[in-house]
Amino acid sequence: MSKPFALQTVLELMQRRADDATRQLARLIAAEQDAKAKLDLLCQYREEYARRFQLSAQDGMSPLQWKNFQDFLARLDDAIAQQQQFVLQSRNKTTAGQAHWQEQRVRLKAIDTLSVRHYKAEDAKENRREQKQVDEIASRRHLEDDTD
Repeated sequence: MSKPFALQTVLELMQRRADDATRQLARLIAAEQDAKAKLDLLCQYREEYARRFQLSAQDGMSPLQWKNFQDFLARLDDAIAQQQQFVLQSRNKTTAGQAHWQEQRVRLKAIDTLSVRHYKAEDAKENRREQKQVDEIASRRHLEDDTD
């Protein structure tokens, strides 16, 4: 009978940690993609609004309309700058999450390699025991055949 892997609990813990790191990385990637999508949407909206401003300016507009357009464009620019900062922070979190995920995978692989080696060694021991038994049975039969 083979011995159980002494570090089985550690292997299971490392597997859970690797799974958690994978889920966390997926959340971070999704958050980064969402932040980028919002930034793209803000940029598109700003472009559209700037085009409308240009068209309205060509047709003539009052000083109040001009100021309103300029103020709104300034607010859009602020929102875009904030969103760019958020995208950068999100990208940094994703990078850190990737590093953590890779670290967990390396640790899991190390323990898993030990586990594989353990079970291969146990299988080899079992095979040697079985071969020894087969050899002993064959030897007994040979001896019984010689005595007959």
